[in-house]
Amino acid sequence: MLTKPAEKSGGSPGALAAIAAAALIWVYMGGKSAAANETTPFYATHFEKTPTPASMAALGRVLFFDKSLSASASMACASCHDPAHFYGPPNDLAVQRGGIDGRQSGVRSVPSLRYTQAIPPFTEHYFDDEGDDSIDQGPAGGRTWDGRAQSTHEQAQLPLFSPFEMANRGPDDVVAKVQRAPYAAQFRQAFGEGVFKDKSLTFKGILMSLETFQQSPEDFYPYSSKYDAYLRGQTALTQEEARGLAAFNDVNKGNCARCHPSAMRHGAFPQFTDFGFAAVGAPRNRAIPANADDRYHDLGLCGPLRTDLKASTQYCGMFRSPSLRNVATRRVFFHNGIFHRLEDVVRFYAERDTQPQKWYPRAADGTVLKYDDLPGKFQGNVDVEPPFDRHAGGQAALSEQDVRDIVVFLNTLTDGFHP
Repeated sequence: MLTKPAEKSGGSPGALAAIAAAALIWVYMGGKSAAANETTPFYATHFEKTPTPASMAALGRVLFFDKSLSASASMACASCHDPAHFYGPPNDLAVQRGGIDGRQSGVRSVPSLRYTQAIPPFTEHYFDDEGDDSIDQGPAGGRTWDGRAQSTHEQAQLPLFSPFEMANRGPDDVVAKVQRAPYAAQFRQAFGEGVFKDKSLTFKGILMSLETFQQSPEDFYPYSSKYDAYLRGQTALTQEEARGLAAFNDVNKGNCARCHPSAMRHGAFPQFTDFGFAAVGAPRNRAIPANADDRYHDLGLCGPLRTDLKASTQYCGMFRSPSLRNVATRRVFFHNGIFHRLEDVVRFYAERDTQPQKWYPRAADGTVLKYDDLPGKFQGNVDVEPPFDRHAGGQAALSEQDVRDIVVFLNTLTDGFHP
């Protein structure tokens, strides 16, 4: 397979250093949360006062919106995970800016925090106990694009220390800010008057509060879309929506349900993700500052932010299949935010292999540089299951009508529908 000829490196040393620092933080913590490195299990709290779920959820909500928890005092969790945008990014930037000065660019697009409550811990060998449990479905589970956070509280702490997000030097920085915050008394009331005497215990309380807040159904998994109402028998799909659902499920068309299951199972509403990982060969996004250096590649499961699977090159290029709920409200798509319209995402799936020239750049000799964001030695990892089983010049699996219908159907997954 062809790879792009080497070009002069133009990457920002600061950006690359930040990426390396983020990876080093992950290594330093042993691939776990700071609290998880303790000998005591995370949920064995030992607080002076046993906090109630309601008190932790209330604290978690305050923490989630507190900009003072960042080194720049200008970024909160909600800055990137905006409730008004279904806990996803509030703009069309491929990556958000943060860091000590609030100007450091990240390296990945911001995923939504909605409908992550059922994600299992990461495993390299996932067996579906509700399907054929003899089939190893490969890597699955874990939070973030590369699954490196095993729980919600591990996910919650990652941006607190990331050099291109909230950029705290360690847990003590965060604890000191909470102790000075207007809600410090609320923290003492929830966990006990002496909670700030033990900083490691205080930090655990912070993570537990953020985790509890993110388990609030009305905020993070309300199941209030038109499709949920349809599954409840409260409304009907239009002809276009029904055609889109059919094309979405059809293995000879979109085959989308392979990674984004749409059917109820044992009375449970679908999450629209199988929690797995795939390499779809998204085009390189030159708008990401780190990508100005042609030596830099975001390889998902095998680095650079995740380090424990660096040697597992069969995973290079794989990223988590996100839930498609509320996907029609997003303005950036894929791990690198390369697309800004949902129609383009669906059309890319249909035409990646039949018309690659529409999606990838060309070399000086006119050759299409397919999979230009993945080094040639890893391009064998790219998904070739339908609809990715076509050849250049052939007929796409989806017609333009199918593309439009699938997009119409995906709009039924937006929360807030009132029958």
